[in-house]
Amino acid sequence: MTPIEEAFARCAAEKRSAFVPFIMAGDPDLATTPRLLEALVAGGADIIELGVPFSDPIADGPVNQRAATRALAAGTHLGEILRMVARHRDRLDVPIVLFTYFNPIHALGIRRFAEQAAASGLDGVLCVDLPPEEAEAEYLPVMREHGLDTIFLLAPTSTKDRVKRVAQVTTGFAYYVSRTGVTGEQETLPSELRKTVKRLRRRLPVPLVVGFGVSSREQVVEIGKAAQGVVVGSALVRLIEEEGRARDLPAKLEAAVRKLTGQPKGSEVGAQ
Repeated sequence: MTPIEEAFARCAAEKRSAFVPFIMAGDPDLATTPRLLEALVAGGADIIELGVPFSDPIADGPVNQRAATRALAAGTHLGEILRMVARHRDRLDVPIVLFTYFNPIHALGIRRFAEQAAASGLDGVLCVDLPPEEAEAEYLPVMREHGLDTIFLLAPTSTKDRVKRVAQVTTGFAYYVSRTGVTGEQETLPSELRKTVKRLRRRLPVPLVVGFGVSSREQVVEIGKAAQGVVVGSALVRLIEEEGRARDLPAKLEAAVRKLTGQPKGSEVGAQ
């Protein structure tokens, strides 16, 4: 099994959903990012999504857009992110998925990217604006060659054909966008979410993770009753924005993750 498959298998054995936090690499700066990643693990992360800042983040809401702007202003770029992961990978005992747009990968070169990503210790890549049809010629074969899981998106607007196509190419897990639109916190979940998730799970050979808009412990629990994993991003990115370079930012981030996972300090149990 791949590290991502092992993470889901462990969560299934513990009868809980996987907790998947997202933060933006380089926010507030790349030197701080490793400490924030360690805080996510200490708080109960089962898998981490690490964002690559991009100048035109069309899938991201205002909170994550501002994070990308701050990271870019701090000089963060894909190559530096991969080197940072390589330097600190042995301190992080959970799978790491890179959340990126295709342009940074294209600029580096698909093969060079895959080589560096695998060497750094990354486990998978979620390229949010690369549809399966355009990934099949080069991206998928090269990623497979280097042992990297390729994660694709599904949305409320996905047709049966789109679900079938994603089921054929996604590995590690599939990411279901809980609503149309961009990332961002929301007070209530779509009324049909649990029903939709259960229907999609029957059509997918990999675990289904739900994200976009999840921001509270109550929402994590509710989604976890149907999905195999839950992503929380904007709520954590907003905390990083508010605290900036505060010395106790990692501790506050860890506390926020513990609140979302229901994990008391000193425990190693993630989202229930």
